[in-house]
Amino acid sequence: MQLTSKQRSKLKAMASTLKPLVIIGKEELTDNVIKEIQTALYHNELVKVASLKSCDCSARAMCDEVCSRLESQSVLCVGNRFVVYKRSDKKGIEHIDID
Repeated sequence: MQLTSKQRSKLKAMASTLKPLVIIGKEELTDNVIKEIQTALYHNELVKVASLKSCDCSARAMCDEVCSRLESQSVLCVGNRFVVYKRSDKKGIEHIDID
């Protein structure tokens, strides 16, 4: 499922108030970092990720890799930060209404 521009706009507005839940260091995208993002998506559905200045890889490249490995959707990629969305199948949480 691809996000529409209206859905992406709504998620961008929600993401503007978020603090980064995952920080990527100079080791870049290790399996542990991917697992952290996956866990954060499971609990929150919308996750902001930041990379340190010492990270050689671009945020766009990391965002693309995260999206392909976790089957999530890219919402926003600016500077050294990116936001991804994936609807969670966790029971008992309030899901983000993107429609």
